[in-house]
Formats: sequence, structure tokens, C-alpha cells
Amino acid sequence: MDFLNVTFPVSGVTTNILLPLLVAIIISFFASIGGLSGAFLLLPFQMSVLNYTAPSVSGTNHVFNIVAIPGGVYRYIKEGRMAWPLTWVIIAGTLPGVFLGYGIRVLYLPDPNVFKLFVGCVLLYIGIRLLKEIIIKPKKSYALKALEDKFNLQINKASQQASTIKAGLPADAVVKTISVSLKRVEYEFWGERFSFSTIGMFVLAIIVGIIGGAYGIGGGAIIAPFCISVFHLPVYTIAGATLMATFITSIAGAFFFSVIPAPGSISTMPDWPLGILFGIGGFVGIYFGARLQKYIPQKFIKLILGIVVLSLSVKYIVQYF
Repeated sequence: MDFLNVTFPVSGVTTNILLPLLVAIIISFFASIGGLSGAFLLLPFQMSVLNYTAPSVSGTNHVFNIVAIPGGVYRYIKEGRMAWPLTWVIIAGTLPGVFLGYGIRVLYLPDPNVFKLFVGCVLLYIGIRLLKEIIIKPKKSYALKALEDKFNLQINKASQQASTIKAGLPADAVVKTISVSLKRVEYEFWGERFSFSTIGMFVLAIIVGIIGGAYGIGGGAIIAPFCISVFHLPVYTIAGATLMATFITSIAGAFFFSVIPAPGSISTMPDWPLGILFGIGGFVGIYFGARLQKYIPQKFIKLILGIVVLSLSVKYIVQYF
């Protein structure tokens, strides 16, 4: 199988060409169900398994997002589950944040050990947020509880009438925008109304953009748990928005890492061939994850992601000390 081994000149990574594809498919499939591209798990894989720790690894992650995400976004648009006002608010905040994140990465976090600590802290936060939703069971809004009751009822009907109904969201469960203003955005989904503060979401998106720009994840992995637990929005409506925002901000991130020169001799040029290879696998995983999301209760996905993320975060933090 030596003929399948490939060396990527920019990153210096030598690996079996099938490994990035398979890893990306698996990671992206599960991550996309929660509105994430999987880049937040792909970066630790590149650093720990492929030993790719240069600052350009963040840019390579952005390239992965650019190639991988369109398939999932297409599915959410086709099924009518794109909350467009939410999407544009997140993009408006994360775009300037990504630029600031790039500066932080090349100026203050070029050392692999320091960056691993930073990655560990980000993953620790994400993992705690995911597991908190399952263990503590925070108080849900009336609309969110009603939505979950409908979903459970749909599953029960499916178990009794497997030939006439599918478990999961029905075809008419689509996002309908009710109102948009600088103060608040409101939309309807499956007969229930949800809303969020426009300014609050925008400020959160800026902060997320800074972290995501430095980390190379676009920010979806951070903002999605916030949308679910703080703004009480259903995961079935935020997944498409966070993926689309991640896609747009990753284009900007890849541009910054490719064009803007870093100080000294630091190279930030993404490894485009490696990023594209990961992206091809991610495209497959995200497409099928987005397609199957409406049939899977979100608590199971949160549990899996939470355990994996916390394990990685502890590993990186311990390695630093």
C-alpha cells in the first residue's frame, strides 16, 4: 500500500491518501448533525496524528470548510430549514472577527505548545457546553419544549405505523421568517415561534469570529451551543445557518492566511491539496449528516461530541503543563 502514501510539500505531511478522506467523512457526518463542519475536531487530528503544527494548519482547516460545507448547506436549503436572518447576523459578526483572529494566531500563538493550550481551552469550553445540555437539562422555552414533544410524537407514530409515516421532521417543518429588526429577529418553525436579540447575536458572533479565525474552524462549533442553550433555538433550524456562516467566514480566513504576510519567517500559506483532500471527505460526511439530521434526537449527538471534545481538550491542556 506504499503507492497510496503521499507527501504534501507545504505541510510536510506524509500519509496514506485514504486516511484524510475517511477521517473527514466520519468526523463531518456526526458534527454536521449539530450544525458543525467538524473542523474543530479535524485540527487536533492534524496536529496530533499528522504532526502538522505550523500556523498554516489553521488556514488548511479553512480550506477544508470551503470544500466540505456546500453539500450540507444545499440539503438544509432544499428542506427549507435555513434561517436566513440568523445566518446573515452571524456572518456580519464573524467576518471582522476572523481577521482579528488571524492576527492573534500569527502574532501571539505561533508556538505549537502555546497554540495547543489555546486549542485545549476552546475545546474544553465546547465540551462543557454540550454535556451541560444533557446532564443539567436547563429550562427550555415553551416553544422549544413543544417542538421536542412533536418530535417524540412523530417517533411514536412511526413505530406504530412504519409503512405510512417516517420518524423525524415532516416535510412541512420549514423555517418561515416573521419579522426582522435591529432589536429582534423572529421566525416560525413547525408551528412554533422562536426569536433572538439581533445585537446580542451579533456581539457573540464577533467574539466567536476572533476565536474561530485563530483556530481555523469558522466559529460554528462555538456559536451553535450558544444558539441552543442561551438563545433557546432548535438545532434543526440553526444547523444550516451555522454551516453557511462557517463557509463564508472560512473563505475570508483562507484568504487572510494565503495573502496577508506574517511577521518574520513564519509561513501561513495553507496546504491547499491537503485541505481539499480533507474537504472531499467532509463534503460526503456533511451531506449525509445534514440529510439524516431530522431523524436523530439531538441529545445523542451532543453526548458523543461532548465526550470526544472533552477528551481532546484534557489531552492538550495536560501536554502543555
